Amino acid sequence: MEQRHLGRTGLRVSRLGLGTLTWGRDTDEHDAAEQLKAFWDAGGTLVDTADVYGGGEAEYLLGRLMERLVPRRDLVLCTKAGSVPDPDRRTDGSRGHLLAALDASLARLGTDHVDLWQLHAYDPHTPLEESLQALDIAVRSGRARYAGV
Repeated sequence: MEQRHLGRTGLRVSRLGLGTLTWGRDTDEHDAAEQLKAFWDAGGTLVDTADVYGGGEAEYLLGRLMERLVPRRDLVLCTKAGSVPDPDRRTDGSRGHLLAALDASLARLGTDHVDLWQLHAYDPHTPLEESLQALDIAVRSGRARYAGV
């Protein structure tokens, strides 16, 4: 599969990415394993997930599959934070929430870093500078290699 630079960065990703939105919810472990293995066998590297997919189950399942099926070093892990399952406040871009969400994602994924960490949604109630500061902290601390908005 063709590899490309992500934007104007040095990060190389597969042209196609594997999304995990339904993992742990509509897609069970067996089917997720088949999808990941077929994707990896085809040369795919970019795997996209988020802290809210399946209430965290997608990340947890991906972490388990990386332990036994596909080496972590062969994947470009991308996860997101900022969306919250609260009907009154759909987003939370506060530094505290974002960094806690990243740490929880890392624990579920069973890794010390993600390759790309993104804000899942804009939070009009949090100053953008605060949200961006969380991204900067994540990169500086080594918990994320790249960050996106």
